Amino acid sequence: HVQLVESGGGSVQAGGSLKLSCAASLNPTSDYCMGWFRQVPGKEREGVASIDSDGRTDYVASVKGRFTISRDNAKNTLYLQMNSLKPEDSGMYYCASDGWWLLPEYNYWGQGTQVTVS
Repeated sequence: HVQLVESGGGSVQAGGSLKLSCAASLNPTSDYCMGWFRQVPGKEREGVASIDSDGRTDYVASVKGRFTISRDNAKNTLYLQMNSLKPEDSGMYYCASDGWWLLPEYNYWGQGTQVTVS
């Protein structure tokens, strides 16, 4: 059972940057992806970025060119560098493990970290 703990959220002005981190308790299953999802009240959780064990990535269209997902397998850590933040990027960001790209059916989820852009 993988435990995921996110950190790095906070409040930032539009145009600013934040870097989220997600520490995994053990090395996630190599055949699947890790990902970042976000959710705002009243809306479904949305896939933001994902990465597979070979480093291939996928992003939702609204963040392409601004967000970068990466993973450090030696540290069992997933990152999300967020630049040029916009108010519509606000939400609870969740780290997920053992899933498939931006589809929401991941096996393991963190508790989330709040990002607020004003």
